[in-house]
Amino acid sequence: MDKRKKLKENRFSYKVCKSNKVFIYFQNKEIMILKNLEAQDLIRTLENATSYEIQYYLATITGNFKHGNEKIFKK
Repeated sequence: MDKRKKLKENRFSYKVCKSNKVFIYFQNKEIMILKNLEAQDLIRTLENATSYEIQYYLATITGNFKHGNEKIFKK
């Protein structure tokens, strides 16, 4: 899983809007927006998750985090 212990650094964050959209951030930069069923599933999953589990779920949703090459979209 997280052999390099990068998920303990809390690099990922998220924000849920009233319209049930989920904004996912990596190092305070917005990298992904989830809506509809994807967003609802993520919200349910994160409700009872620990902070480490939240980092893990957000990392897996955003891409290939195991090799240190997370997807970062430029605006």
